[in-house]
Amino acid sequence: MGPEAIEVKASRTAVCLGEQPYSVLLGEDLLKQIGTRVRQHLDCEKCAVISDSNVASLFAQPLTKSLVSAGFCPTLITIPAGEKSKMFKQAGAICDRMISAGLDRQSFVVGLGGGMIGDISGFVAAIYHRGIPHVQIPTTLLAMVDSSIGGKTGVDTRDGKNLIGAFHQPSLVIEDLDVLKTLPRRQFNQGFAEIIKHAIIADPKMFRMLQSWKADAAPALQRLIERNIQIKSRIVAKDERDRTGERALLNFGHTVGHAIERAGNYRKFLHGEAVSLGIVAACAISVKRAGLRLDQRAAVVDLLERFGLPTRLPPNFRRKNIFDAIKFDKKFEGGKVRFVVTPRIGTARITNDVTLNDIREAVKQL
Repeated sequence: MGPEAIEVKASRTAVCLGEQPYSVLLGEDLLKQIGTRVRQHLDCEKCAVISDSNVASLFAQPLTKSLVSAGFCPTLITIPAGEKSKMFKQAGAICDRMISAGLDRQSFVVGLGGGMIGDISGFVAAIYHRGIPHVQIPTTLLAMVDSSIGGKTGVDTRDGKNLIGAFHQPSLVIEDLDVLKTLPRRQFNQGFAEIIKHAIIADPKMFRMLQSWKADAAPALQRLIERNIQIKSRIVAKDERDRTGERALLNFGHTVGHAIERAGNYRKFLHGEAVSLGIVAACAISVKRAGLRLDQRAAVVDLLERFGLPTRLPPNFRRKNIFDAIKFDKKFEGGKVRFVVTPRIGTARITNDVTLNDIREAVKQL
């Protein structure tokens, strides 16, 4: 399912969020053009390129070279790969490095990596000198279709994911399809959990298309990514700061998914894999609380499995740890959970009717 080496023209999608709309550039061979592309949007000099140990070894050199050729002065800051690095202490250490490098309020941050890097680099950009520009360069399919869009930034605590964060829209997002060729199959496939989530909550036509997905070529993948960017940006535009509940629809599968991630100490499952399991649980709850048909639940499970995503927990995985983690989820307000259910594929809604017992039963079935 990885993209082949076929020439694709870069496309531009406007995302109308925050004080100023920003562009998402999507295509091939964009990494070498980063400097020129960023210069068209930002008239700064110094920047911090924040990446992780895996991604930096692959892409940091051509990226910084491109930035230097466009007149920028980049400082590369590399942190250990993995969700364990997305902590407040690490964000503080990054800020210290930026201060030492002489970055000021006229500087900007470049996030080069997957969702973890996008979250922590965006958080640093939000708090450094009370907010400086952020350029997102996602290097995973999951980050391209989901976390790089919408301006949510944050770090984790020992009790849960993203409990400390800020809304800070990027100034520019650049998505180079070529970087996806370096992803292991498991890393690539986890992005389809968020794509399938978007289909379930907003696009039945895309769900049907994914059921017969056979396209490996870059043009088809580019169109799919574009569609997912459109879906997420449209939902976020209605509720940028997550106040009305409209944006919360994007949390479908995430209440249980985040708890599974934490229960596995962020090592057992990739984010998309945990979301896949959370989607299965959310569908089971939707059957009980929203009238989702059993055949549609089965179709969701089949589609997740088609992309190599887990739909059952390992027998020896401690379900109790999942239950313990759920109470720290941000979607609990006033002791009640705002749970996203789907009455049918292509639509979703928020309900306060779901109980902890409903969630426990769904998790036991995984």
